[in-house]
Amino acid sequence: MARLHPILFTLACLLALSPLTVHAEALTDQTIRSFISSLEALQGMEDDYDELADELAAEEDDGEMPDMSRIFSSSVEEMKGHDMYNKLEDVVQQHGFSSPEQWGEIGDRIFHAWGALEMGKQSGDMNQEMARAMEEIDNNPHMSEAQKQQMREMMGGAMSAVEQAANAPEADKQAVRPHIEALRAATESDE
Repeated sequence: MARLHPILFTLACLLALSPLTVHAEALTDQTIRSFISSLEALQGMEDDYDELADELAAEEDDGEMPDMSRIFSSSVEEMKGHDMYNKLEDVVQQHGFSSPEQWGEIGDRIFHAWGALEMGKQSGDMNQEMARAMEEIDNNPHMSEAQKQQMREMMGGAMSAVEQAANAPEADKQAVRPHIEALRAATESDE
C-alpha cells in the first residue's frame, strides 16, 4: 500500500475521524458482522451508486469536502428521495438494521473506531511526519510569512483534530479490533 503524503494523511484523518457523539448502544460482534455483510451485499450495486453519485454531484457542487466523520449517515441523508434509498433500505433491513439511518450511524461508529485503531499504530510516525512538515514550512524560502502562518494554523488545526479523532470510545475500538481484516477485505477496491 502506498503511503499518503503526511499532510494529506493528516487531513484525511481529520475529516474521517472527527469526534462523534456519545453512543448509548454498544457495538456487538453481530452488529459489526452484519454491517460488514451489508457492505459486501451493497458492492454488487456499485453501478447504481455511481449513477446516484453523478446525480448528487450535479445537484450540489459546492466544492466542500464531505464530512468524513459522518460518511455513512450523510450518504444516507443524501440518498433520501432517490430510488437508491429504497434499495439501500432493503439491503440493510435484510442484515438486521431497523433503517438506513441506523445503519449509517453504526457505520460511522465502526469506521471511527477502525480509524482510531489504525492511527494508534501509526501515531509515532505521523507525529514525526507532521513535525517534519512544520519544519519544511518554516524553512521554505518560497513562502511569505503570511503563507507560512496560514500553513502553520492549518497544520496545528489538523494535528489537534487528529488527536481528537484518535479518541474513539474505547468500547467501540475493542469491539471493532477483531474485525479489522474483514473490514479491509470488504472495503478494498478490485481496481
